[in-house]
Amino acid sequence: MSEKPKIFGKWSMEGIKVEDKGLVKYINLEPKIVPRSFARYAGKRFYKNKAFIVERLINKLMVSGHKGKKHFKTSYKFTGKWLNAYRIVEEAFEIIAKKTGENPMKIFVKALENAAPRDEVIAIEYGGARYPKAVDCAPQRRVDLALRHIAQGAYHKCFNTKTGIAESLANEIVAAYECSPQSNAITKKYELERQADASR
Repeated sequence: MSEKPKIFGKWSMEGIKVEDKGLVKYINLEPKIVPRSFARYAGKRFYKNKAFIVERLINKLMVSGHKGKKHFKTSYKFTGKWLNAYRIVEEAFEIIAKKTGENPMKIFVKALENAAPRDEVIAIEYGGARYPKAVDCAPQRRVDLALRHIAQGAYHKCFNTKTGIAESLANEIVAAYECSPQSNAITKKYELERQADASR
């Protein structure tokens, strides 16, 4: 039986699994030697679920700036350059391994679970007026939002500072893993769920 490839040639995926049963089908943990699918799943329904979760993080780093239909923060030279984003994630994982002494994939998967919001608010129109209404967040959207908030938080914290993007990304993932309010993703999750509770 052939040994499964290691992430970035360094970290094994053995023993790592998604504990949140609602997200099991939506976080792909099948290891890849090079986490790049070249959009071979695009055009198919729920195609994102088949892409390795590290690849989805790399893709999110390349177009992290859009927030509220505006280009909130630029990812500068990394936008569209996959290899640069790949190296950032690899360096961030190395920082996580040094900080925690654990497999960074385990930290990242748990951080995603912690940062995935369960509820959100939509606007419904009734009698010419718009009202907020709380709805359950779909599993695929939960993962999308968690990845987006992690990427945006990392860029926000390194913007106009001496902190590098790799270190900032590592700090954001570790903070989300610990459910710390220092994490942008955790803060956003609590904010969404609080708004949903107020709209019930």
